[in-house]
Amino acid sequence: MSDDDSVLLHTEGRAGYLTLNRPRALNALNHAMVRRIDEALTVWEHDPAVATVVIGGAGTRGLCAGGDIRSIHDDARAGGGEASRAFWRDEYRLNARIARYAKPTVALMDGIVMGGGVGVSAHGDVRVVTDRSRIAMPETGIGFVPDVGGTYLLSRAPGEVGTHLALTGDAVGAADALLCGLADHFLPSERLPEFGAALAGSELPDALRRFAAPAPGGELAAHRGWIDACYAAGTVEEIVDRLERAGEQGAKEAAATLLSRSPTALKVTLAALRRARALGTLEEVLDQEYCVSCTALGSPDLVEGVRAQIIDKDRNPRWSPSRLQDVPAAEVDRHFRPLGAAELGLAQSRPTAL
Repeated sequence: MSDDDSVLLHTEGRAGYLTLNRPRALNALNHAMVRRIDEALTVWEHDPAVATVVIGGAGTRGLCAGGDIRSIHDDARAGGGEASRAFWRDEYRLNARIARYAKPTVALMDGIVMGGGVGVSAHGDVRVVTDRSRIAMPETGIGFVPDVGGTYLLSRAPGEVGTHLALTGDAVGAADALLCGLADHFLPSERLPEFGAALAGSELPDALRRFAAPAPGGELAAHRGWIDACYAAGTVEEIVDRLERAGEQGAKEAAATLLSRSPTALKVTLAALRRARALGTLEEVLDQEYCVSCTALGSPDLVEGVRAQIIDKDRNPRWSPSRLQDVPAAEVDRHFRPLGAAELGLAQSRPTAL
């Protein structure tokens, strides 16, 4: 597949349609795709015929399963990291650009939407989920930290549900995505193609009134009691302790999940979320995430986590260190040190074309 085929572009009536087109890879993003999306946004921004931009994914499995983690693994293992840093620089700039885009963007968050898929959808103006949606930021399971503005979104979810999702990496369905502020509207999946096509000839609010429906019940709202109480703790160790003592099956399962994740990634993620709450804009949070990602690139846990989950698939990562209490505070703080001339710098300038 050529780079041009990895993102399909066409316009019809009032709409520009952007389709991620790597269905065999669950539409995982690579650098060429990021550049092509950005180029399309530039063209359509200045095209008076295009009133709405629609972002979707090819195939039936999902919008996008994330970034091309295998390439990042290979880059990190080789010890250079230049390709990954360049990819993140452009990807995060694209995330910010989508959030500030001059025309309404509609994200069709059907099926699997994870990691980088959240970055190209959940910062948009209208985020549509379906009965098939499974949305997650699963980075701690591969020794990484939520990025693409994920810590911005999850730090602003009600109570501590965002902390729960960021640390466990659990996926949520439509109703819980709406609860967390990751989505705006629910559509039955069978009506999604008709809704997308309607945007070519209808005003966006009119199309939403015609197709949007009440979402089926979710799960998180019923667990807010123990989630808010346990995840309000100041350290990951205390969160795990509270979960284990909460007397709830869901809390016990969450504790077991946390103990399977990278201890370093968990501690950096909690710090990133708490810092993100105090930052005012998406751009500031993306700047912070870039620092964290570039530092994590040199961590043994990222290479090991991708090996265990994606490459060898033995699901048995050997984290270093392997225990929460063995992760020094200095190691967590190191992820937030300024990068100097290598900073992303989005907070100093509004995002434009790459």
